[in-house]
Amino acid sequence: MAVNRIQKAFAAPRKGETFELRAGLVSQYAWERKESIQKTIMAMTLGKDVSALFPDVLKNIATGDLDQKKLVYLYLMNYAKSHPDLCILAVNTFVQDSEDPNPLIRALAIRTMGCIRVDKMVDYMEEPLRKTLRDESPYVRKTAAICVAKLFDLNPSMCIENGFLETLQEMIGDPNPMVVANCVQALSEILETAPETNALIITPTVLKKLLLALNECTEWGRVTILTALASYHTNDLKESEHICERVAPQFQHVNPSVVLAAVKVVFMHMRAVNADLVRQYLKKMAPPLVTLVSSAPEVQYVALRNIDLLLQAKPDILSKEMPNEKNCEQLLAELKEYALEVDMDFVRRAVKAIGQVAIKIESASEKCVNTLLDLIATKVNYVVQEVVVVIKDILRKYPGYEGVIPTLCTYIDELDEADARGSLIWIVGEYAEKINNADEILASFAEGFMEEFTQAIVKLFLKKPAGNQALVQKVLQSATGESDNPDIRDRAYVYWRLLSGDLDVAKNIVLSQKPAISTTIASLPSALLEQLLGELSTLASVYHKPPESFVGKGRFGADEIQRAAIQEQRQNAAENPIAASVAAASGNGPPQNNLENLLDIDFDGAARIRGTQFWIGRPGWWHGGYDGPV
Repeated sequence: MAVNRIQKAFAAPRKGETFELRAGLVSQYAWERKESIQKTIMAMTLGKDVSALFPDVLKNIATGDLDQKKLVYLYLMNYAKSHPDLCILAVNTFVQDSEDPNPLIRALAIRTMGCIRVDKMVDYMEEPLRKTLRDESPYVRKTAAICVAKLFDLNPSMCIENGFLETLQEMIGDPNPMVVANCVQALSEILETAPETNALIITPTVLKKLLLALNECTEWGRVTILTALASYHTNDLKESEHICERVAPQFQHVNPSVVLAAVKVVFMHMRAVNADLVRQYLKKMAPPLVTLVSSAPEVQYVALRNIDLLLQAKPDILSKEMPNEKNCEQLLAELKEYALEVDMDFVRRAVKAIGQVAIKIESASEKCVNTLLDLIATKVNYVVQEVVVVIKDILRKYPGYEGVIPTLCTYIDELDEADARGSLIWIVGEYAEKINNADEILASFAEGFMEEFTQAIVKLFLKKPAGNQALVQKVLQSATGESDNPDIRDRAYVYWRLLSGDLDVAKNIVLSQKPAISTTIASLPSALLEQLLGELSTLASVYHKPPESFVGKGRFGADEIQRAAIQEQRQNAAENPIAASVAAASGNGPPQNNLENLLDIDFDGAARIRGTQFWIGRPGWWHGGYDGPV
């Protein structure tokens, strides 16, 4: 056995997979070389590093076998950056293939040259690209159009000097619709990267060509053209009507992206048309939008996020699909079933929906309240807490349903969430004169301070002064002296000063008539909504946030911007380490990027509006003066 181990130790190493592939790539038999190329591509797709075979694969580029040529080109595109010098050896083959009689090979050659992201390749692309842009085959022309955008990304000056942008602009009038779509796509990307080039300018003549090509394109070509049409601005009434008329048939397309892109175009241009046409187009939009909600779950979510924006802009767009007096009973029965599910978040949303129906449809409010009482009787903790929050909103709209308050008060001990406790405290404070033990209920919450609690205590004192003076004084003293929350302290100071003056004035302020709420659904600011309507069917319309909040300008993403900022900070620190250390110590270092982790985005809330915080000065009125401005 010892002899065997010694023999194995000195034996020649086993030939690995790379050795076998290399042997096959240089075989004298064509079939064996093709088989080895296939195995190499298979290993590459599995994530194995086969870059060491680059010279051997490159030897097989000159072949008449189209399948083998595609595989070799695919390998070159993947490993070109690791062997930039060897890529130049393939230039002659690319140039020859760009003049091949077969249009598939010509298109394959120019596509591969564009996908090889090596600076040395740029100098050899000029002549083949110029020829393929004027090729007789539309398949080659549409491939070359995309290659212009790739060349611009590598070398903008060369692209401009050789007139490739002007060539693309001329090709928008190409008789083939796919060539038109690819030209628009390439020019749009160039315009996004370098707005100063004015690469894509839509004139009435260009508009006519785009509308003619729209119905003949593939689905993704239609999305490209529709996106360009949405960015076109016109003040001509007839032109806007013409655009809407030509785009409206796209509502019936099977692809959801085409539908949403068409909706965006019509939404952008129907502002200039008369009210009758607006109603007609809104009526045509409704069925396709409802159909999108019947699609796959991921499409449903995107569609619903976009529909939310559309409803905020035009609430009547789905008027026949929204809750009304005729269908509210059926809707409430369905929502009640949803509220009995096991998914906690789903149940909460169902309960909120019941409350929103009550606020929206006055005639259905009693049925909604009865449904909520049925749900609270289940004594499921998270259901009870959500019902309390919802009933608070209903009481703000319909104060007459105060009869449910005793039922809510019986579940005080089960409320452990801040929203539910705050809602019940608000209800007790608002209806303190109608609740016999309101002081006892509020006293039980005295250990934990919140804004609603302080406000409720003041309301209780103003409505029932007798016997509650000590309680309100204790709470205000604790709020001003013990609470770490500046908002609670400042609110307590204001209330204390109100109560130390004329109580009638305090009653007029604290117990004033409050406006009834019309909805509990959060809406976006009008300026942000207007911006997001122009971003329909994009990621911004799903996040309900402007693109600049999660994507950098141009072709650079948020991660790239962050890396550039860190690199700049390190460079500044290296040049002047003393100033950098002083700035870091004082907290006056370079401002951080306003970037967000996409996983932390709140999809339920409206976009945050950043503003300046104004701190209220610490008052000292109990010593005879008020030493801080409010």
